[in-house]
Amino acid sequence: MIRWLIVTLLALMLFSGLLPVLRRFGIGRLPGDLRWHIRGREFTLPIGSTIILSLIAAGIGRLL
Repeated sequence: MIRWLIVTLLALMLFSGLLPVLRRFGIGRLPGDLRWHIRGREFTLPIGSTIILSLIAAGIGRLL
């Protein structure tokens, strides 16, 4: 269980780093993606996009 939590947190960190590039494709603006503006900084929690990307990765994994 702890392994999946660590993998999920690492995936969220990676996704947050790649978010400016992925926004060009519409990812990061889906329903379920939370965004806050506090003191001039933007904080995002891309839950919806992470679920969509995981389903795509699982589908590709099943095909291979």
